[in-house]
Amino acid sequence: MPLNRYVGQPLKRREDFKLLTGKGRYVDDVRLPGLLYMAVLRSPHAHADIKHVNLEPARSAAGVRLAVSGRELVGKLGPIVPNWIIPGTKVPFRPVVATDRVRFVGECVAVVVAETLAEAYDALDLIEVAYEALPSVTDEEAAIQEHAPQLHDNVPNNVTTIYKVRGGDYEKAAREADHVISLRVINNRLIPTCMETRSIVATPEPDDTLTVYIGSQVPHMHRRWIAETIGFPEHQLRIVAPDIGGGFGAKMHLYPEDLLCPHLARELGAPVKWWETRSESHQSTSHGRAHTENLEIAFKNDGVVLGLRVETLGNVGAYLSNMASGGPTANTIHFGTGTYRIENYEAISRVVVTNTVPVDAYRGYGRPEGAYIAERAIDAVARHLDLDQVEVRRRNFIQQAEFPYRPYGSHAVMYDSGNYQGLLEKALAAFDYEGRRKEQNELRAKGAYRGIGVAAYTHMCGMAPSRRLSLMGFDRGGWESARVSVDSSGRVTIFSGSMSQGHGHLTSLSQIAADVLQIPIENIDVVQGDTRQVQAGHGTFNSRSMAVGGSSVHVSSLRVVDKAKKIAAGLLEVDEKDVAYLAGVFSVPGTDIKPVTFAAVARMAYLGHKLPHNVAPGLDETVFYDPTGMGSPSGVHLAYVEVDPETGIVDILDYVAVDDVGTLVNPLLAAGQIHGGVVQGIAQAIYEEVSYDPDNGQLLTGSLLDYAVPRAEHVPNIRSVFQVTPSPTNPIGVKGIGESGSIAAPPCMVHAVLDALSPFGIKHLDMPLTPPRVWAAVRDARNGATR
Repeated sequence: MPLNRYVGQPLKRREDFKLLTGKGRYVDDVRLPGLLYMAVLRSPHAHADIKHVNLEPARSAAGVRLAVSGRELVGKLGPIVPNWIIPGTKVPFRPVVATDRVRFVGECVAVVVAETLAEAYDALDLIEVAYEALPSVTDEEAAIQEHAPQLHDNVPNNVTTIYKVRGGDYEKAAREADHVISLRVINNRLIPTCMETRSIVATPEPDDTLTVYIGSQVPHMHRRWIAETIGFPEHQLRIVAPDIGGGFGAKMHLYPEDLLCPHLARELGAPVKWWETRSESHQSTSHGRAHTENLEIAFKNDGVVLGLRVETLGNVGAYLSNMASGGPTANTIHFGTGTYRIENYEAISRVVVTNTVPVDAYRGYGRPEGAYIAERAIDAVARHLDLDQVEVRRRNFIQQAEFPYRPYGSHAVMYDSGNYQGLLEKALAAFDYEGRRKEQNELRAKGAYRGIGVAAYTHMCGMAPSRRLSLMGFDRGGWESARVSVDSSGRVTIFSGSMSQGHGHLTSLSQIAADVLQIPIENIDVVQGDTRQVQAGHGTFNSRSMAVGGSSVHVSSLRVVDKAKKIAAGLLEVDEKDVAYLAGVFSVPGTDIKPVTFAAVARMAYLGHKLPHNVAPGLDETVFYDPTGMGSPSGVHLAYVEVDPETGIVDILDYVAVDDVGTLVNPLLAAGQIHGGVVQGIAQAIYEEVSYDPDNGQLLTGSLLDYAVPRAEHVPNIRSVFQVTPSPTNPIGVKGIGESGSIAAPPCMVHAVLDALSPFGIKHLDMPLTPPRVWAAVRDARNGATR
C-alpha cells in the first residue's frame, strides 16, 4: 500500500486558482482574425405557417455577409435527429431552421452573419416574415385531448411514445388493501440557468479541417452529430470544449446553432461566432422536467404499501431533443417505487409534444421525477393514516440483506447495493428529529408553523454497459476512455473522455491516478475537451464521470504500473515477480539491490536500452472501460422550515443531507456536488417555474426578471454527511453523485412545507411553493373551515 493515499482526502480543487484569478478560457473568450458574428431571427408565434420570408433588406444592410432562411438550407443541413429513441417512438421531423411552419416561440426562422454583432442584430430587424397563426397547445394534458391542435402529421394525438412497466399484480393488491387513494402531482417545467449561456465559434483551417469551439459536455458526441448533420468528414472536424460555466445536462444536446455556425463558416471561408443572450437562452436552450403524474396507491392500515399505479405525461416540447423519448419513460417510471419494497407496480408513460421549447435532460433527468412519485406516494400514505412519516418509510424500505435488488421484479432495473435504514438513522441523529418534533409542537401552540420534511431516494447512474443501452434505443456506448501517458521524466498526463463543467475533474481524476501510480499528485496533468488530443469519449452526463471515467483512469494506471514493473525488473536484473513497488520506488525486498525510482523507469522506457524481451518502448496505456452495470447512489434528506401563513413565505431553517455514493474520491468535492444539487432542487420546490400563456403559447418567463432563481440569501446552511457502501459494479466502488441533491431536495422541501401547514388540513400542494400559492392555500383552508 502507498504511504500517502489521495482517494478519500478532501483536497482543494487544483483548477480553482486559474478560475478565481480570471484566467479561465471560455468560448466567448475565443478571438480569431476576421471573426464574423451570427444572429438568429426567432419566431414570435407558438404555432404558425410561414408564408413568405424576405431577406433582401437584410442582405443589403451594412456589414452583412450572408442572410439565409430555412428553405435555402434544405438539402444542405439536417434534419436534427435524437440519439435516444425508445423503440416504437414516432420521431417528428425537425429542420435546423424552420421551413414551412414554426412550432414554438423562439424557433429559428432565418440567420444573418455580419462583420459585427451589432450589425447582425440590426439586420434581423429588416427581415420581413409573413406568418399565418395557428391554434397552439402548451399543456400536456390538453395536448392529448381529441380536438387539440396537432403538431406533426406523423404523431397522432401528439403522443410520440407509449412506454409501459409492470411487476406483480396491482389489481390483486388493490383488492387486498385497506385503503386505495389517488394523487395528482406536477413536476414543474424548469430552465437550466447556467452562469455561462451557450456559445459557439467555428473556424475553417488552412488544411481544410474545421475547428469548433463549444461549451460541450460531450465533445466527441458533438463531433459525430455535427459531422453527420452538416455532411462533413468526422476526421476533419475538431471540437474544443474549453472551460464551461455550468451545464446541468443542457450542454449535452444538439441545437440548431451548433450546426449553423460550422456550416456558415465553411460557406464564408471565415470564422463565425454565435453567443446566446439570456432571453434567447430561455426560449431556445432545452427546458427540464414538465411532467404530470396521476398516482393510485394501495396500502394497509399499518402503512405498508401493497401496490402503486402510475400514469405519466411527459411534455417534451415541440420536437424530440436528443434524449427526450427516454426521460419521461425509462428514466422516470423505472424508478417510481424508489427505495421501497412495492412488489405490485404498473406504470404507463406517454411522451407528448406541445408548442413549447423542447425539453431534455436537466440534472437527474427522469430520476427526480421518479423519486417524486415514490416519495409523494409514501407521504400521502402517512398523511392519510396520520402516521409518522419516518415510521412509514421504515416499514416499507428495501432491506440491506436484499441487495442486489430488482424492484417489482424488474428485468431492466437492479439496485447494486445500499443501506437505506442506516441512512435514515444517521440522518435522524444529525437532524435531531425527536428534538425538532418537540420544538415544532411547542411553537405551534404559540402560532408559529414549522415543518419537517423527509425524503429518501435511489436511482441508477453511470449509463452502461453498451450492449444494454442499445436495447433501449440509446445511440451511444456506455464505455469511457482514458489514456495515462508517462513522459521520459516521469510526469503523467491523463487524457480523459469525461468532461468537467465545474466538477473538479483535474483534482479527482488525479487523485485516482496518484494512488495507483504512487506519485505526487502535483506530477499529474489532466487533458479533456479536445477531440484532437483525447482519443475518444462519451463525456459527462448521468453522474458517470467517476464511476466510468474514473474507473477507466484507474485501470489505465494499473496497466502503466504493470508495464513499469517489467521495465524495473530489467533495470534491477531480477524476475518481475520479485519486484515490489511502493511510494514511487521499485525494489527487491530482502536484498541489497539498489532500488530504482518511477522517474528512472520512465526514462528507460523511452531510452529502450535495457528493456526486457517482448516489452515495447514507451510508458503509455489507453483503456476503453465498459462497466458491467450501473451504480445506485441513495440518500435520506431532512429539511426544517417555518411558514408564515400571513404571507406564504417559506424560511428554510436547516437542511441535512445524508448520501451514499459509494467510495468517496474527494469528500470536499462530493459535498460541493450535493450542495449544488440541493440548491437546484430547492429552487424547483419553491422558486422556479416556466409559464406559458395558454391562449397563444407566449413564454411568460422569458428573462430573469420573470423567472426566479435563488440567490445566496435564499440558500440555507446545508449539512452534508456520507455513508459509504461501495458499488460492486466498478473497480473503485463509486456510484456517482452529481444528480443526488436535485433528486432528493424537491420532495423533501414539499414535505416540510406540508408538515408545517398540516394544522390547516392542507395535504397537497404542487411545486413551486411560492408565497402566493402557499398563502392562497392557507386562505382557502381558513375559508373552508369558516364555512
